[in-house]
Parts: sequence; structure tokens; C-alpha cells
Amino acid sequence: MFEIFKKKSEPSEDILEIDLEEPVDCICDFTFNFHWQHKGEKLDPSWKVPNNEVSFGDLVEHLKQGNNIKIHGDVGHRLCSSMGTDLVYFGGNGSDLNVGDVYVDGNVDSRMGISMTRGRIYIKGTIKEPVGNVVQVKSDVKGYKKFRSITDIMSNGLENDSPLGFQVNGNQMIIDDGMVKDTVGARLDVDGKITINGNVDLSTGILMRKGSVRVNGDAGKNTGALLNGGTVIINGTTDDFTGIDMMHGNIAVNGNAGKFMAANKKDGNIFAHSGNPIPPTTEKSVTNSDQQFLIGLGFNPRKFKKFN
Repeated sequence: MFEIFKKKSEPSEDILEIDLEEPVDCICDFTFNFHWQHKGEKLDPSWKVPNNEVSFGDLVEHLKQGNNIKIHGDVGHRLCSSMGTDLVYFGGNGSDLNVGDVYVDGNVDSRMGISMTRGRIYIKGTIKEPVGNVVQVKSDVKGYKKFRSITDIMSNGLENDSPLGFQVNGNQMIIDDGMVKDTVGARLDVDGKITINGNVDLSTGILMRKGSVRVNGDAGKNTGALLNGGTVIINGTTDDFTGIDMMHGNIAVNGNAGKFMAANKKDGNIFAHSGNPIPPTTEKSVTNSDQQFLIGLGFNPRKFKKFN
């Protein structure tokens, strides 16, 4: 019955199926709607998926065992959020996990695959933008669109997948798919270069440790949030909270970096034409080495201020 879902790379053929009578948010969400923020008031791993016998936690654990999930019906927001990450908050070590794949027989609402680092998502219906840290590859299952994590491809290669709307050359990825994305390059920990041509939305480069993400367009809120190394380059403007909770690395914004810049920032550098930082971050002089850094990014350093 499930022969169409069988792939040579799968460690198991065990498929868990659920039926959704209406769209449900946070299906296969490894964060459980950012559980650390609400402490289970909005969603808890023990909660049952509506009209199903399995819990939200059961779905995540099934994927962690390398098994697949098939969903009948339409899915809500944040499908497969942070899929493939062994989150410290839940007792993990913060590393990436090999996980199973998710198949959806219906439509998917926005922010599918935010901060996703492993696994594959197969969608039969439509996908609402913005999507997360994903790109489309040629599907190996008839009737389904196939998506993989940008971070996964940068870390582990295409693995015989054929790109759709992007290209990979060595350690560089160039994305031209026209899909607005959140969390591009999330948790990247290799010396690769991601370039996306077009605007992006939330949290570009979140939790990056190495490498760079360059956006040839504007970016939304929380650009460089929790950045822990590497470089986020925005060849345009950013919305508010640029560099929030930043720990290390560099952010360069070839325009205005918005309000509430560097909120709770620990370390690292933010370069921008203008912006309104949160104290104790203040405007500093751009040094000679800073100028060379900005020139290396293709920017005119005379237009920039440094916030540190």
C-alpha cells in the first residue's frame, strides 16, 4: 500500500498516518510552538492532535526514530518547525538529527519548515508564503512537491536531488525561486555561502555559527537573531530587532536597520547606514579594518556606521 513512499535511504518503512478535519498548526513542530516562551499554555507535547489518538509529541518522536509521517488533509502554520534539531530545551545537545520525512496530501499554510535542518517534506497541494528554511528539489514521488532544508543541502550536499529555482556550486548556493522565506541559513555551521535574490521575511541567519547569508533585497524583523558566528549581509533594509540576542559574528545592512537594533546583544558587530540601537549598544567609528570588510562585501564603507 505504501510502496510509493519507499526510498532506499529510509531506515524504516514505519509510516504513521493522521487525518485532519481542518488545518492544525504546529504539526511535526520540534519546538511545540516555542514551548519555552509559553511553558505549555499554547501547546504541549502531550496534547493530542485534534480528532486523532496520537499526540504532537508522538509525531516528533516518530520522526526522530527515522520514520515517516503521512498527513491526510490541510495543515496549518509552522509545519515541521526546527525539524531535524535535537533541541537543548528538551534535553538534547543542540546538534542535527537524521529524521524521517513528512507527506501532506493537502495544502499547507505559511512558515513551513522554519529553522528546519534535516528531513524532507512532500506536499501534494499548495504552500502559502512565507515558507521557512527550505528550497524545492525535483520530486521522486509522483504528484508531490519535494522540499529540503537549505542548511541540510549546505551541510550534506544535494544527495542526488536536482535543484528547482536554485543552484549549488561547491560551497555556494544561489536561490532565485521567488519564494519569500523565513530563517534562511538557520543553524548553518559550515563555511558556505548562501545568496538569495529577492526579499526575505523573519530571522535570516538565526543561530548561524559559520558561513554567510547574503540577501539581495530587504529583510524582515529579527535579522541575525541569536547569531553565533558567520556573517549576515542584507543588500537592502531590515525591519526592527536586527541583531536581537546576537552572540558573535557580523551583520551588514546596506540601508536602514530599523528600531530596537541589538536588543540584548552580547557580542559581534552590526554595520548599517542608519538605525536605532538599544543601549548599551551605541554608534562607533568605522575602523580601517571595518572599511576593508565592507569593501569585501561590495559596499561603499563611507555610507556605513558601526553599532557595538
